[in-house]
Amino acid sequence: MDYDTLVAVMRRLALEAGDAILEVYNSDDFEVKSKSDASPVTEADEKADALISAGLRAAFPDVPLVTEEQAASHGQEVSTFLIVDPLDGTKEFVQRRGDFTVNIAYVVDGVPVRGVVYAPAKERLFYTGADGASVEESGDFAKDAAGPVTAMSVSDPDNSALMVVASKSHRDQATDDYIGKYGVKDMTSAGSSLKFCLVATGEADLYPRLGRTMEWDTAAGDAVLRGAGGKVVRFDDHRDFTYGKPGFENPFFIAYAPGVELKPAE
Repeated sequence: MDYDTLVAVMRRLALEAGDAILEVYNSDDFEVKSKSDASPVTEADEKADALISAGLRAAFPDVPLVTEEQAASHGQEVSTFLIVDPLDGTKEFVQRRGDFTVNIAYVVDGVPVRGVVYAPAKERLFYTGADGASVEESGDFAKDAAGPVTAMSVSDPDNSALMVVASKSHRDQATDDYIGKYGVKDMTSAGSSLKFCLVATGEADLYPRLGRTMEWDTAAGDAVLRGAGGKVVRFDDHRDFTYGKPGFENPFFIAYAPGVELKPAE
């Protein structure tokens, strides 16, 4: 894989998808439908999925592609592939809270090695460079050329005063009980894959997720976090978190800065 080309294409498609999403988001009204698993889907999800899928297939025709909106038709198991969530945080989108993201990642042998997370309503753009190191871009987000970037690096956490980020829409008692095992200075909540990015920038130290997620929800944020020196492990046994699993369903997980002293699940 030519990573210079890959990163440029993923970045451009994420920005173009963001434009399509904001066009729907800023309209007076939009239809919200329910998928077979009762999760919401909008015209914005479908437009962004079509745009990104077409762009990736044109640029990388030989690389398997898995997207949230087309996953049901993807029967084969894969270990090296492109994976897309065109609009993560549809609930935030529907409620016009702004915490939604475009996510595109490249997984090699089960590991997300490159990714882009774009939060169009918040005007934040995070991605791994061709060298694998993560950056946050500022500027006007021109499609054909990257603007100024700032290197991202996880925190050097104080285990007696951690900053914890948790889900805005999926917080539960089990999550609170686990967080209670740590010395916590403050808590923040965020929607979508932004939680990974907050750990990657050092704005948070720890993000535990004790709830159902799919690989397209996490792969891009996971790649960005890894590229900033962070880690993602399984919640139950702290083993490495992998991709290309049957059905693309994730176990519970913990995303964190490596200086955090992880507590056991029980």
